[in-house]
Amino acid sequence: MSQPEDGVVKRRERVAFLLLTAVIFPLATVLIVASYGFIVWIWQMFAGPPTGH
Repeated sequence: MSQPEDGVVKRRERVAFLLLTAVIFPLATVLIVASYGFIVWIWQMFAGPPTGH
């Protein structure tokens, strides 16, 4: 590869890294936690609230 192509590749890798770390992973984390909370909420509607012994 020549120099200009190396620069393009590095820029695309940097953009992909920033997209993953700033958008995709936080969004996925929020969706996973929200999904878990929703599942627990639905489960408690059918099974009742947790009992504290």
